Amino acid sequence: MIELSNVSKTYGGMVKAVDNLNLNISKGEIFGFLGPNGAGKTTTIKMITGIASPDSGSITINDVNLQQNPLEAKKQFGYVPDSPDVFLRLKGLEYLNFMADMYDVSKEDRSQRINMLANRFEMMHALSDPILSYSHGMRQKIVIMGVLVHDPSVWILDEPLTGLDPKSSYTLKEMMREHANAGKTVFFSTHVLEVAEKVCDRVAIINKGVIQFCGTFREMQDHFKSNESLEKIFLELTENE
Repeated sequence: MIELSNVSKTYGGMVKAVDNLNLNISKGEIFGFLGPNGAGKTTTIKMITGIASPDSGSITINDVNLQQNPLEAKKQFGYVPDSPDVFLRLKGLEYLNFMADMYDVSKEDRSQRINMLANRFEMMHALSDPILSYSHGMRQKIVIMGVLVHDPSVWILDEPLTGLDPKSSYTLKEMMREHANAGKTVFFSTHVLEVAEKVCDRVAIINKGVIQFCGTFREMQDHFKSNESLEKIFLELTENE
């Protein structure tokens, strides 16, 4: 569960990137976070993950206040950033063990999870190679695996499908649904609106730091009295704004 209450962030004293944002992402759902470039998506994700601090408001993850108890709050989630170029000099298995060490994952649990993830993403053959030698898609997969090795209840995924081949993309979407069906939370930012329409239980559209809509796709169609696709409604909504 993720809850943002009256969260705002201003840069340079002038540009309000996020303006009094209120969101409640429940357990058991895949929540899509959508918006054009510069809408406030990245700033919001940085605040949820503790990379940036809000100027006002509060953020809680599984009822743990991020500002008051940052370490405990960060243990609740796994975060896939929008760039997979991290720790390039480590070998794949070294990186996964490093991530497991960060979250105090036992030797037995990490071995089982690494084997499961490597098999699902077809990465077993590459674990002994340096990440620097990986293709972009392989780097994306090893980052996802590193995020999931401590089995977090909350997944925060920023454009996670970028660079993935069709099979790996399908695998990740399948895992997202399994995670939500197990009563856990997936927060999913993407520019691929067709995927959001098919995968997400609810979506929020942010533009100029303000939430323009939050709800299911059917509720969106009813609200805007439209039978158009999510992509069409999104474009009309953000262009009008």
